[in-house]
Amino acid sequence: MDKPLRNPVLIVCGVLVLAAAAYLLFGRAGTPGDSSPEAGFARDMAAHHAQAVDMSFTVRDKRPAKEISSLAFDIINTQANQRGMFLGWLQQWGLDQAGHDRPMAWMSGHGHGGTASAASAASTGLMPGMASPEELARLKAADGTQAEVLFLQLMIRHHEGGVEMAEGLLDLSTRPEVVSMAKKIVQGQSSEIKLMTDLLRQRGAQPLPSILQPR
Repeated sequence: MDKPLRNPVLIVCGVLVLAAAAYLLFGRAGTPGDSSPEAGFARDMAAHHAQAVDMSFTVRDKRPAKEISSLAFDIINTQANQRGMFLGWLQQWGLDQAGHDRPMAWMSGHGHGGTASAASAASTGLMPGMASPEELARLKAADGTQAEVLFLQLMIRHHEGGVEMAEGLLDLSTRPEVVSMAKKIVQGQSSEIKLMTDLLRQRGAQPLPSILQPR
């Protein structure tokens, strides 16, 4: 005599359990890991943006010309919001806000200036375009047109570093939300670099030597 079929309810439950296990195992495979380019980009860019926001607050407190104040306000709003998104991604991915890798390690060996930027970050602790403690102190001590010029020079270089980092991410990732953000950074900060260069010329000054490398 044939053996009776197993309880259909138990069979269905077993299939659902296996499906759930497969989702947890394979569905999470696309989540960026701790040493992934996406995680490194989010962490480094969050720190990079934090300094831009700080410099913008510094110059706004000096009551600069209207166009400088408006620029600083835009940078504060844009980069503070983007920074919140970076930190939100890390939380969503189940990763710590501070990783174990050195700054810019995620760009090492991938060309387009990544190796140089990674080596510089390792030796100075600063990501591309970031102002040194001495430069930040000079900005805080400056007044009037001198403060405006120094802010523009430092922020142009800072934006160049942001563009370099975003372009580096675009070479390494296909994750939609991260790629979309990187493209926005390249476009937005490149536009602001042109604006700030014009504002410098109006003040009889020039940008610092560019850190961007040809792609």
